[in-house]
Amino acid sequence: MAGGAATTTNYTTSGTKKGQSYLFPFILVTSLFFMWGLAYGLLDVLNKHFQVALSIDKARSTLLQGAYFGAYFLMALPAAQLMKRFGYKSGIIFGLLLYAAGAALFYPSAHFANFNFFLLALFVLASGLAFLETAANPYVTVLGEPSTSEQRLNLSQCFNGLGSLLGPLIGAQLFFGGKEESAAGTDLSSVQLVYIVMAVVVLLIAFLFYRTRLPEITESTDKPAGGAVGGKKLFENRHFVLAIVAQFFYVAAQVGIGALFINYVTEYWAGSTDQSASWLLSLSLALFTAGRFVGTALMRKVAANTLLTWYALINILLCALVMSGKGAVSVYGLIAIFFFMSIMFPTIFALGVKDLGRHTKEGSSFIIMSIAGGAFVPYVMGLVADAQSTAFSFIVPLICFVVVLYYGWRGYKVR
Repeated sequence: MAGGAATTTNYTTSGTKKGQSYLFPFILVTSLFFMWGLAYGLLDVLNKHFQVALSIDKARSTLLQGAYFGAYFLMALPAAQLMKRFGYKSGIIFGLLLYAAGAALFYPSAHFANFNFFLLALFVLASGLAFLETAANPYVTVLGEPSTSEQRLNLSQCFNGLGSLLGPLIGAQLFFGGKEESAAGTDLSSVQLVYIVMAVVVLLIAFLFYRTRLPEITESTDKPAGGAVGGKKLFENRHFVLAIVAQFFYVAAQVGIGALFINYVTEYWAGSTDQSASWLLSLSLALFTAGRFVGTALMRKVAANTLLTWYALINILLCALVMSGKGAVSVYGLIAIFFFMSIMFPTIFALGVKDLGRHTKEGSSFIIMSIAGGAFVPYVMGLVADAQSTAFSFIVPLICFVVVLYYGWRGYKVR
């Protein structure tokens, strides 16, 4: 069984008969996880690509992460309010339209080779992703039995991992490929091609959602069966508040590690190139994806919070290895971190929204807002890397995993 208190929130559905299968809605919503995974997978490759093509340093390049995850912070609450008034489906369609608009803006940004324009385009794109994540994460947790919500969300997140895996593969081939890697690194036409194709695909998905009838799931105002949480105000739920904190630091660690991954490999593994490092990033994200499948299976036997605790402890040790800068061995440790990060986001999310009752949509938006950790902390990591070394900068994710460890150990408990 999954860990934490059993979810006792009551839900009602509209637009569907009681007992109707949620399989097709689950499949359709899960496709969204793949699409925002693809956007994120390309982000870390763009980070290194722009360092070369636009002649910027590591700290400035992490502003890409700032624009991307800053949008989550600013747009999550508006997303929740829109869905509260118009429903999950409207929120998803609006998010897809923003996603497509942001992707299309990459074309003129690349034409003028302007980093600030890229930041604006990425902000618009990520604003759409904030709507998608605010809708899809809680939607998946209630499309089935409450007792299996963590397993269901981890399964959907597996497809997020597949999208993240595809991003570096595309980047390695198009951004760093070709006969002369140095010349390919300064060419932005491939960026235009990739994002225009993404815009078209996202518009097609938006049309599919528009034409498909989905059950609207709303939280009832009834007290949970245990009666312990139903009468509380949202921020009186300690496990929810600590989930916001834990998610902030987890995303900070994940984004920082990804942003400097290519830099680390090329600096500490002799003979590595940007392209070969991108292949290794893809391998890391493959392990990340595999870790979600493995984690989903393990949660049938191991409590979700227990698995979260052990995975966080292992990553603390691996970060220490990466800080040592011991060549290939440290790179292997860096790659292994991705496997043990795999279950953290969906597990923290599912544990954090347990028993929130009528506050579930609002609570979900606050946990999505905590993704802002990916906007601020990686910049600090970039400053440390420029001032000290890329290896030493991994002290930042090490500290972040300590916070995650505490949440899995004690912070998750519903009181």
